[in-house]
Amino acid sequence: MLSASASSSSISYEIKSADLALVALLLKTAHIDTLAHDLKRQLAETPDFFDQEPVVIDLSGLPEPEKAQAVDFPRLMALLRSHSMLPIALRSGSPEQMQAGKAAGLIDATYARILKTPVATPTPTAAPAAVAKAAPAKSHPMEAVTALGALVIDKPLRSGQQIYAKGRDLVILAMVNPGAEVIADGNIHVYSTLRGKAIAGARGNSQAMIFAQCMEPELISIAGVYRTSENALPVDIWGQAAQVSLKPSPEGEKLVIQRLKS
Repeated sequence: MLSASASSSSISYEIKSADLALVALLLKTAHIDTLAHDLKRQLAETPDFFDQEPVVIDLSGLPEPEKAQAVDFPRLMALLRSHSMLPIALRSGSPEQMQAGKAAGLIDATYARILKTPVATPTPTAAPAAVAKAAPAKSHPMEAVTALGALVIDKPLRSGQQIYAKGRDLVILAMVNPGAEVIADGNIHVYSTLRGKAIAGARGNSQAMIFAQCMEPELISIAGVYRTSENALPVDIWGQAAQVSLKPSPEGEKLVIQRLKS
């Protein structure tokens, strides 16, 4: 028989604290059919965008008439799983919604620290205005650290082509033609002409930046804040080497575009 000291020294597990980076899916409707339509449309070209990402369902964005509305959580969870998301928790719902979520197998994340902002989907749908913004966070959360080396592409990207650098920076050594789309969770560097769409900080990293040797984009976006070609770049920026960053302003965060010094 093992002694007490021997058995305690060979215990088969340890309990430690863990900081986990989770995606918060901020719902703006409780209507599952509407959500299914939007997810299918925006993720059609990148079905593996989430790649089994753990997700916290956040109900704080529901409009007032729906804040007390019943949510079909089993159907919602099945929908998210069909798009490679793993719903594990729920927060900011009414007591009845939280109870229904718990019955469906979701944990209560009301007091959990979520390290990521809501995900900016690969292809933002332009609003009537030329510049649009995702729902702003009330504070700047901790950003996920880019652990992988940059993804380097050395061939021109044609219309319809899409490159996604998950969890890393993206470096393009050739032209990004109109109709092409480059996406990165980190920074985007284009050492040629950028004429397509460039989406940096795709999973909420507001510190990400976009650099191009010749800035002529159809769309630029950082952490969900984007600007389309409908709002033309200043004449001293268009066609020049430039950088794009996200800066705070009285109206919320906005894109700042500056020429690079030669």
